[in-house]
This record gives sequence, structure tokens and C-alpha cells, in this order.
Amino acid sequence: MASTDTTSSRKRPDGPAAGPVDAKTDDLAGLEAGLDALDAVQINRTPVREILLHKVLPPVVAVALVLTVWELLVRAEVTETYMLPPPTAVWDSAVDMWLKGTLLEVIWTSVSRGLLGFLLAVAIGTPLGLLVARVKLIRAGIGPILAGLQSLPSVAWVAPAVIWLGLNDSMMFAVILLGAVPSIANGLVSGVDQVSPLYLRAGRTLGATGIRGTVHIVLPAALPGYLAGLKQGWAFSWRSLMAAEIIASSPELGLGLGQLLENGRSTFDMPGIFLSILLILFVGIAIDQLIFSPLERRVLRSRGLLVKN
Repeated sequence: MASTDTTSSRKRPDGPAAGPVDAKTDDLAGLEAGLDALDAVQINRTPVREILLHKVLPPVVAVALVLTVWELLVRAEVTETYMLPPPTAVWDSAVDMWLKGTLLEVIWTSVSRGLLGFLLAVAIGTPLGLLVARVKLIRAGIGPILAGLQSLPSVAWVAPAVIWLGLNDSMMFAVILLGAVPSIANGLVSGVDQVSPLYLRAGRTLGATGIRGTVHIVLPAALPGYLAGLKQGWAFSWRSLMAAEIIASSPELGLGLGQLLENGRSTFDMPGIFLSILLILFVGIAIDQLIFSPLERRVLRSRGLLVKN
């Protein structure tokens, strides 16, 4: 009789014995709600005032501080004016090139070369990195070579590239590739090495093997490391190009930022030299802030690693 009472009490959810069952149900519902809250990343748009305060103002203040210190050093006459020109002289040099219509042309000559060479490096370095990361025999043979090439200064390739290819754009692209491909490949290898084996097993279970597994499982999972390799690859591309333009300057190659810097050295034009340095620095920062930083924020935000930035 007692057994019958117990059973009947369990079947009545609204009876006195239904309390523990309801408590367990409520606990499970609370746990699921908590997990859902963790998965749902709240993405709020940053107010314009906060963007100006935290992103625009600091670099503006830093640039103003550098210019102030520069001007103070000139006025203190720590060295001769022809060795350290005032900021106004550099500005006058930039205005003069702008009025002549050569400033944007010089910048575009180098930027177009750098971007095209970088795209070629991506097209070569990406499959090479996948092969090194996924094939043990290739990794054992080529992996140390890529690491060594990445540490080799790109300026070392300028002399043989000139002898092999002559003073032309092909030589420029060869130097860029030799400097950027190892960085891109090594970045992808590092990203693939950090992919969880669980993802690979899950992909194989779902039929994502071979090229399909590489495209849908490996590359998306390795994207943060790959993106870091791309950023480093662009830095190597830009530095390699500047080294090639400075050493192998020729009228047939057109006037780029590297040639502009070399022309300033040969004519002892210190305002022109400082202008070239500032333009090279400006292009590097602009490419990073306009292309790579937004991509990096988007990747991190899509993975829930960047809630507000």
C-alpha cells in the first residue's frame, strides 16, 4: 500500500511530492539559460565621442609631442640645421612636391608595387604553408629552410636579384617574394599547429577530409595565426621593397619612396630625406590601420574574443 501511494504521488506533478522534480527542472533551465547567455556576445556600437577620445586623440597627441620635441631640438641647436632640418622645412618639401604633382605619384608607385608583390606572396605562401603544416615529410625538409629565410635580411636578395633579372619590376617582385613568402607560410603553419585535434576528428566524422577539410575546418580554425602571418608578411613586403628601391634605383623603374630617399641622400637634401622617411612610415601605418586591424578585430569579435573595440 505504501508502494502504491509513493507511485501515485510521483505521477501527480501538482501534488506535494512534485517539488523535487520541479526544482531539478528549474536548475536545468537555469543552466541552459546561463550557457545561452555566455554564447550570446553583446556587440554594442562604440559612441563617436569614445572613439575620438580613445582612438583618435592618443595618436594625435603623440604626433604633436614628437613635432614639439623635434622643434625644440632644432631651436636648441643640438646640431647643424643641414643635418636636422626643422619640421617646417620638411613640410615645405612636401608642399613643393604636391604643387609639382609628384607627391601622390611617388607614393602610388611604391604602394602599387608593394600590394601586388604582397598578393603574389599570399598566393604562393598560403599553399606552401598548408603543405608544410599537413605533410610531415615536406615539413621536415622545408620547415627549417623557411625559418632560416624568415630571419635572413631581405636586403641580401637585392644584389643577386639584380644580376639574375636586371633593373626592372621583376627584380622588385622577386625581392618582395623572398622576404614575404616565408613569413606568410610560417604564420599559417603556426596557426594550423594550434588547431584543436577535436575539430579535425569532428570534421572527418562529418566527411570533411582532404581539400574539403582544409577549406572548411583547418583554415577557419587557423585564421588568427594565419592573419598574424599576413600582417608580418606585409611588413616584410614593404621593407623588402624599400630596400630594393634604395639599392637598385634607376630612372627606368620610376620614382618610388625608396628612390626618393636615395636621391635625397645623393644630393644632401635632408628635408627630402626626412619627408621620405615620414611617407614610408605613414604608408605602413595606413595599410595596417585600414586593412589588417579591421580584419583582426572582425576575426576576434566573431570568436567572442573581442566584445568592445
